Amino acid sequence: MKEKVWNIPLAAAIPDELIQAGYTPLLAAVLASRGIDTVEAASAFLDDGSDTLANPLLLTDIMPAIGRITRARQLGEKAAVYGDYDVDGITAACLLTEYLRGTGLNTALYIPDRLEEGYGLNTGAIQRLHEEGVTLIITVDCGVTAIEETEFSSSIGVDMIITDHHECREELPNAVAVVDPKRPDCLYPSRDLAGVGVAFKLVCAMDGNARHILDRYSDLVAVGTIADVMPLTGENRCMIKAGLEKLRTDPRPGLAALMTEAGVDPKRLGAMTIGFTLAPRINAAGRLGRVEQAAELMMEQDPRKSSHLAAELCDMNRERQRLELETWKQAISMLDGSTITSPIVLAGEGWHQGVIGIAASRLSETFCVPSVMISLDGDKGKGSCRSYGGFNLFDALSSCGKLLESFGGHALAAGLNIRRENVEAFRKALNEYYVNHTPEAMEGLPLDLEVDDPELLTLECVESLELLEPCGNGNPRPSLCILGAKLSSVTPIGGGKHVRLRIEKFGQSYECVWFSHRAEDLNLSVGDWVDIAFYPQISDFRSHRNVQLLIVDLRRTDFTDLCRRILSGGEPENGLCLSRADLAEVWRALENFHGIVNALLPQLQDLDGGLYPGKIALSLRIFREVGLVAIHADGDKLEIKQINQEGKADLEHSPAWRRFRA
Repeated sequence: MKEKVWNIPLAAAIPDELIQAGYTPLLAAVLASRGIDTVEAASAFLDDGSDTLANPLLLTDIMPAIGRITRARQLGEKAAVYGDYDVDGITAACLLTEYLRGTGLNTALYIPDRLEEGYGLNTGAIQRLHEEGVTLIITVDCGVTAIEETEFSSSIGVDMIITDHHECREELPNAVAVVDPKRPDCLYPSRDLAGVGVAFKLVCAMDGNARHILDRYSDLVAVGTIADVMPLTGENRCMIKAGLEKLRTDPRPGLAALMTEAGVDPKRLGAMTIGFTLAPRINAAGRLGRVEQAAELMMEQDPRKSSHLAAELCDMNRERQRLELETWKQAISMLDGSTITSPIVLAGEGWHQGVIGIAASRLSETFCVPSVMISLDGDKGKGSCRSYGGFNLFDALSSCGKLLESFGGHALAAGLNIRRENVEAFRKALNEYYVNHTPEAMEGLPLDLEVDDPELLTLECVESLELLEPCGNGNPRPSLCILGAKLSSVTPIGGGKHVRLRIEKFGQSYECVWFSHRAEDLNLSVGDWVDIAFYPQISDFRSHRNVQLLIVDLRRTDFTDLCRRILSGGEPENGLCLSRADLAEVWRALENFHGIVNALLPQLQDLDGGLYPGKIALSLRIFREVGLVAIHADGDKLEIKQINQEGKADLEHSPAWRRFRA
C-alpha cells in the first residue's frame, strides 16, 4: 500500500467578515480554504440555488427531440426508453418513462442485461424492440458513441433520440437528436449533468414548468446524480438539495421502502447516505443481472410491493458483497505484494462482471493509481476502469483505442471490451501513457485545514458544517487534520473489522473511529504520537451528542523536520501551546540526565515521555536563547548541555518566547 501525501494548506486567518456575519470559526475557515471569503460569496454558495436552474432549451438538439416525441404521441406510436443498468441509468430511465406515460405516449422501458448484453445500445435489443412495434427509441445515460447501432436502427425504420452525458467522440451518431451537454457545439452552461440530469432537462423542456418537474422528480435526480459521482456544485447542487428534502419528507414509495429496509433515518439523510447506503443496493440489481427489479422499485406505487422489492435488493447487495470480496482477494494475491507505481491492469477467468468495477475502485484507493479489472471469457474480455488523482481515463483509453474492441465512459470511470491476446499490450500502452500524463501531486490527500485550536471542534462548529451539504464530488466533505496527538487508547469494534481510537491534543480527549481497519494492523501502541486526517461529525448515541472524528488516514508523527525547524530558528507549528510549567518539566528532565543529553532528533520525545516533542524542541531553543543550555547539532545528532548560571534567567530575553507569547 502506498502512503498518501497529505496536502495541508498553509494556515490562513479566518475572515473577520464571515465571523461577524454569524458563521462559526470552523465553517468560516473551511469556506475560506475553498476561496469563499466574503459574505456575498458564502451566501451565494450556501443558499438553495433555485436561481441556478439553467434554460433547458440551451441544450443542442433539444427542440428536434421534443418535436419527434410530440409527433409520436400525436400519431399513437410506440416509443421505448433505453437506459443503462447503473443507478444513474435506472433513475433516468424511470423518470423519463414515467413522465412520457403520463403524457399519453405508449412507452416501453428497456434496460439491457449487464451480463448478457453489456453497456449501451446493441442491435439485438433494437431489433427486439422493433418487432414489438417500437418506432422511436430514446436513450438515457448512453448512446453518444453508438454510431453503428444508430445506423442499424435507422435502417429498420426506428428513429433514435440520444440523451447522454458521457464524453463525445469526433463523430456523433446520425440520430434525430443527440442531446449531450458535452457536445462541443452545446451552449448549455454546465457540462456536469448526470444522465438523469439530462433526462430531467428534457422533461423540463417538454413540460415548460421546471419548478413543478423538480418538485416531482428531484428524489430520482438526487439519487442518480450522487451515485454517478457528478460534481455537487451549481445546478447539480440545487437539484440535489431539493431531492434530499423530498427524500426526507415525501419520497416515492420505492425509495421510502428502500430507506426503511436499509435502516436509514430520513431525518439524517445526506448525500453520503445515498452514495454509500442506497446506491449500492440499487446497483446490486444491475450488477447481478436483475436490473428490472430495481427499475420496478423506482416506479412502484404500492407500499407493500415496494417493501418486498426493497428486501430483495438488500439481499442482492449482500450477495454482491460476497462476490466482491472473493474477487478482491484474488486481485491482491495476483499483485503478490509488489510495489505499485503504475496503473494496475489485472485479468481473471470468469470474474463476475458486476463486481469488477467495485474491485477496481478499491484497488485505486488502496494503491493510489488507476486500475483496470478485466473478466476473461474465452478469447474475449470485459473490463471496468477506475481513475485516481485526476488521471483522465477516457483520454487514456482513447490513446489505446487500437488495442480495444470498444470502450466508453468518462474521465473517472469507464468500461472496455478487449481481446485476450491484447491484454498485455494494453497494459504496456496504458503504462506508457500514464508516465507522460500523470497529474501533479496525484497521490495527495486534499485537506481543508489543520486544526490548531480546540475551539474549532466544538459541537456548534461541527454542526455548522451541515450547511455545506450536499457534499460530494466538487464540494467534498470537509476534511481536517490534527498533527502531533498522543494515542491514548485503541479498541476493536464491529467484531474486529473496525477500530475506535482516543487521542489527546490541546489538553482534551477526542474519540475517533476508523472503519475497515483492524487494530492489529495499525502497528501502533498507546502512547505513540500520531497525525490524523478526519471528517468531523456529531455522534448521537442514546441522546448523548458529542464530536467524533471519522478517520480518513493516520500516520506516525515525524518529528525530525519539526524539531530541526524549531531549533534552527523557524516558526513552531500551528496550535503549539507552551506554558511555564512545560518549560519547568523539560528543565527537570535535563537534570535527570545529569545535564547532558546525546540523542538523535527523533529521540527528543524520549527526553520526557509525557511531553510533545515539539514543545521540547521549543523549550530547548528558549533555554539556549537565555543562556541556560548549549546545543550542538550535527545532522540529526544532537548534544545538549545545561549551563549553570547565577540568578534566575529572564524568559523575556528569549525572542522565541516573546514571539510565542505574542
